[in-house]
Amino acid sequence: MCVHDQVISSRILFPLLILMIPIHVLADVSLPVILRDSMILQRNAESRIWGWAETGELVTVDFNGQTQKTKATETGTWSVTFDPMQAGGPYSMAIKGQNTITLKDILIGDVWFCSGQSNMVHQMRHHDVTYARDIAEANNPQIRQFLIPTMTALAGPKDDFPDISWKTANPDDAQYFSAVAYFFAQKIHARYGVPIGIINASVGGTPIEAWTRADGFDDFPTIQETIEKNRDTSYVNSTNRAAREFRRQNQVPENDKGLIGEVKWYDENYIPKNWRNINIPGYWEDQGAKDLNGVVWYRKQIEIPASMVAQPATVFLGRIVDADQLYINGTLVGQTTYQYPQRKYPVPEDLLKAGKNMFVIRVTNRFNKGGFVPDKPYFIFTENDTVDLKGYWKYKVGDVYKPFEGERVSGISAQNQPTSLYNAMVSPATPFKIKGFLWYQGESNAGRPETYQQLQRGLIKNWRKIWGQGELPFLYVQLPNFLDVDYLPSESNWALMREAQMLALQEPNTGMAVAIDLGEWNDIHPDNKKDVGERLAENAFRVAYGETIVGSGPIFRSASVYDDKIVVEFDFVGQGLKSLDGEALSEFAIAGEDKRFVWAVAKIVNDKVEVRSDEIKNPKYVRYAWANNPDNPNLGNSAGIPASPFRTDQ
Repeated sequence: MCVHDQVISSRILFPLLILMIPIHVLADVSLPVILRDSMILQRNAESRIWGWAETGELVTVDFNGQTQKTKATETGTWSVTFDPMQAGGPYSMAIKGQNTITLKDILIGDVWFCSGQSNMVHQMRHHDVTYARDIAEANNPQIRQFLIPTMTALAGPKDDFPDISWKTANPDDAQYFSAVAYFFAQKIHARYGVPIGIINASVGGTPIEAWTRADGFDDFPTIQETIEKNRDTSYVNSTNRAAREFRRQNQVPENDKGLIGEVKWYDENYIPKNWRNINIPGYWEDQGAKDLNGVVWYRKQIEIPASMVAQPATVFLGRIVDADQLYINGTLVGQTTYQYPQRKYPVPEDLLKAGKNMFVIRVTNRFNKGGFVPDKPYFIFTENDTVDLKGYWKYKVGDVYKPFEGERVSGISAQNQPTSLYNAMVSPATPFKIKGFLWYQGESNAGRPETYQQLQRGLIKNWRKIWGQGELPFLYVQLPNFLDVDYLPSESNWALMREAQMLALQEPNTGMAVAIDLGEWNDIHPDNKKDVGERLAENAFRVAYGETIVGSGPIFRSASVYDDKIVVEFDFVGQGLKSLDGEALSEFAIAGEDKRFVWAVAKIVNDKVEVRSDEIKNPKYVRYAWANNPDNPNLGNSAGIPASPFRTDQ
């Protein structure tokens, strides 16, 4: 037989061999990724198990003394439902068709779907100094997380995730748990002793619109139009091509004066000339470098004691706007490409030397102020020694970026588009029974607060409809204090956002964790995640578990005018209102018909707050903590939880 005949023969024979292979090899029973070893199923609820198989294939599922059978549909899908079970485990589950799948180490407890943007994303490891002990002591196999990676889908909902595993709370895996969700789960587990599962679907910098299914925008025709346009691949591709061309025309040079010379500015042999003084921390625009977008180099010789040499060391550089590279003795130690992460760079053990060490930092900034954010840690430390890095350094400008030419062209960032994250990161989990939702989001919508109430209430209704478990508990975090402290009554988008979030409490079975005292003026990612998680848990005790407790900070109920004062009443007073710091109540402002607010005197009388000012004889409106970052909002209740900001002049 010639080679040509052999080729023809093989082409005929190969399909015949395929047909001879048993059909179950081609269409094994399979499961979605979320149903796998070590998962936690929702107690006291019907548990749905689903997957795929050959049309008509008999599928049998055995679990915890129950057996359920079904046949795969014409579309190759199947599902069975188990009767409600009490908390317990570990159990095994057998799924049998033409093949058999065995799942092990399954627990039954409470499962919470946790979502939102960066403050829900932030993992324990992002706060490893603050929570080092919590990470080291994490040893609870009954707390588990299913961490969904960032994915988008513009065309429509997906039915499965990529390969992911359920992880238990141990020192290695707990560092990847959402910090807010971990402390929430820890407090719930400590109270009820049942397994707690966390399904974590969250992405930094994303708007609420990205997390909502398309039918949640029935009252937003403009968003519906965007969804339809984004389904057109050619439209998306052409828009992104135009954005790439704009960036190409306005691209930032890779090099600058400090990198193109024969001796680089980070080199130990470089001899600086005409460098100026500047302080770290601080922005260069506040220190004589007006309206500068570009590259600025910082240099300083740091005295390192002999005891720190040949020891594991870490450099903390707070936060830098926007990007940075750190060199020590001419060696690149670490770099970060954007402004939000706190800088923590490990130093090679053989790099430091006793005496003078040259530290060089290259900072790149394209928008607004550049430099080092104040009130953050700036030091190098080993186990027993710390050297402060704050103070005067030398600086020199490496490059000045020209302003953008022409009208700015933005591309389509899939993760910021309506429905995109719902389709990829929420939809595949919706058949999975849960106890409720945790939601921490709003920063990306703070520039558009006027629509947020409708969008959040729409999301709540949308998700409850999709899960089909009735009015599932929906617990969320109100935005914390942020940006410059306001010492005069002022207007505020962040206050408007908090108001919109508070008004979502009109939806049944909701709870809001007030965080007006937990933020940081210069960090959109405040370090204190434990109190946030535990305040969510307090809400859960009341909303999800039916306990008769306060569970929340005081929430505005009503305001009445009596002569020259306004009397304010609150819900969630508990055993009484109080000043959380023992000082006079602050952050109350009052106004007449003209809405010109002035600071007022406020005092607690019979668990109400009386507010007045000598400047306003005929008061009509009152506000509390109405600012981006109110100075000292100290009204709280007997549970020690702060009151939510509010106003009466909507």
